[in-house]
This record gives sequence, C-alpha cells and structure tokens, in this order.
Amino acid sequence: MNDIKTITDALIQFRNERDWEQFHNAKDLALAINIEAGELLELYLWKNAEEANLDKVKAELADVFAYAFLLAEKYNLDVKEIVLNKIASNGEKYPVDKAKGSAKKYSEL
Repeated sequence: MNDIKTITDALIQFRNERDWEQFHNAKDLALAINIEAGELLELYLWKNAEEANLDKVKAELADVFAYAFLLAEKYNLDVKEIVLNKIASNGEKYPVDKAKGSAKKYSEL
C-alpha cells in the first residue's frame, strides 16, 4: 500500500475516533501547520542546530506532516503528485547550471 495513504488513513481514523473532523476545516488545518512549524523552530532558538533535541524535533516535525497530510486530504490532493510537480517547477526556476552552490532566489540568478 502507498505509504502516504497509509499515514493519511491512520490520521483520519485517529481523528474520526475522537470526532475531531468538525474542527479540521482547511483554514484551521493551515493555521495548525503554522503553529506546529513555530514549535519546531522554537527547538532551535538560541542554540546551534546540533543542540536541538532530536526526539522533540521528530515529534514537532510529525505534527507538521500530520496537519499537512490532513489538509491535502481535505482538498483531495495527491501528496506525491503535488510534491513532484513542485520539484519540477523549482527545477525550471533553479537550473543546475545557475543555481548549483548558490542560495540566491531564482529572480537573482
């Protein structure tokens, strides 16, 4: 079975067992992604990257993924497809010959 579908199905089962779908509208899922991403960032605040607690990083990153998968499911989006399409789009904006080794935005290459 598709790994993304397995994860999404498990998230939906967890959510539905608790009757939380009523709270999972697109706006609130998007807000939750941002909040969880902020909690992930907080783990690095005032530290070198190597000092962040890896177990906490995993937990917060899992929360970001979980809400992102639920938001994709809300719009019936194929996660694999949209990510691969974004990689292809970025490949056009950041051609290897111009972007390799550079952190510049595509408009500055």
